[in-house]
Amino acid sequence: MNNKNLPNCITAFRIAGAVLLIFTASFSPAFYAVYTLCGVSDVADGFIARKFKTESELGSKLDSVADLLFYAVMLFKLIPTFIERLTAGIWCAIFAVLALRLASYIVAAVKYRRFASLHTYMNKATGLAVFSVPYFILLPFYLPLCVAVCAVAGAASAEELIIHLSSKEYEPERKTLVFRRNKTKR
Repeated sequence: MNNKNLPNCITAFRIAGAVLLIFTASFSPAFYAVYTLCGVSDVADGFIARKFKTESELGSKLDSVADLLFYAVMLFKLIPTFIERLTAGIWCAIFAVLALRLASYIVAAVKYRRFASLHTYMNKATGLAVFSVPYFILLPFYLPLCVAVCAVAGAASAEELIIHLSSKEYEPERKTLVFRRNKTKR
């Protein structure tokens, strides 16, 4: 295998890990082992793609699909615990974040005629925050941590929506609302 295919292979590993998690008991040592490896693979694929300059639109889309599958499986696996532990206020915050995220996808689809999910710094922070939930959801002080996760996710979703609303064209390399990369290289 050459360096060009390595990031996509790592992303495929995350997809396989997400499927494996379906058959793993929640909060068991095996669950945490596979869960953690999936998280490490999520960081590693992008890092390796950038290091070897093998980033691609296919890789970015594959990464988004892997993320969506991984979090869908986690939601399926952890929803009984979430129903038991999360308050009505947290659920309202979650639905507000999801509504913002959906609005961002719809705006991008209408405006650019394509699926567009930006890999902004805030979205990366959201991924880390959401990824941390299974590690602390069973702890006694989980509630303020859940509020913090919702706040980060809401800010990231709002930022991406504003980027899509204010951009004239799709900017897949955009990392933040504050700064824009210059398209012309000197």
